[in-house]
Amino acid sequence: MASDDGDSLSPPIDRLRTIMARLRGPGGCPWDREQDFSTIAPYTIEEAYEVDDAIRRGDMDGLRDELGDLLLQVVFHAQMASEASRFDFDDVAEGIADKLVRRHPHVFGNASYASSEEQTADWEAMKAAEREARGEQSALDDVPLALPALKRATKLGKRASRSGFDWPDPTGPLDKIREEIREIEEAMEEGAGHERLEGEIGDLLFAVTNLARHLKVDAETALRGCNAKFERRYRYVEQRVREQSGGDSVSLAEMDGYWDEAKAEEKRKEEREQ
Repeated sequence: MASDDGDSLSPPIDRLRTIMARLRGPGGCPWDREQDFSTIAPYTIEEAYEVDDAIRRGDMDGLRDELGDLLLQVVFHAQMASEASRFDFDDVAEGIADKLVRRHPHVFGNASYASSEEQTADWEAMKAAEREARGEQSALDDVPLALPALKRATKLGKRASRSGFDWPDPTGPLDKIREEIREIEEAMEEGAGHERLEGEIGDLLFAVTNLARHLKVDAETALRGCNAKFERRYRYVEQRVREQSGGDSVSLAEMDGYWDEAKAEEKRKEEREQ
């Protein structure tokens, strides 16, 4: 049996659970003992992003560490639930194992699918049945509020599309984008206040996520890529400004020229790598 400080001979997951229980128990860590689900939730989200970052950087050592940090979040939440006599880590593991078996009847049962599209349709039907069994009235009920706004907008559009509430092809959302841009221009011409402008820009962003969905482009991934590209090019502009100005200010036209240099250099690099 594992000791209170985690017996190194115990299975690693048992040792981790024992350590977490000790941190939360009498004489444990004051910080850990003060936490609850709401205070730990932001760390859980942050750790998931750090896992994603390690993957994008191809850092396998970092990924191992970040997955450990994410696993700690699961153990932390499960420990707090256990203290409240709601559920424990074993219940969490058993629940996801049961769900995987239930949702893969072609692997663990006798079902078969003619295509991945047929499998996806059945998967979604099973999820809808589970939502109905939980008493949820809308297909949108379990779309998490904490998702990044672009990701949540995509999920909302996708859920609505399953009932036929969607454009048949990408031209619909593309026309909607043009409509929303016109409405922003009208709001600006009318001197509209912040609240209206915020609403119109929100409508435009939502329309863009619908276009991305129709084109099978992940909006969140696309924007991350654009952010990285902007950062890369702007750093180049900063470097050129330092080299050419000697610390003096430069005009917007000069900075635009350096920006074009950065784009041209990226294009040349892409051509060399092809």
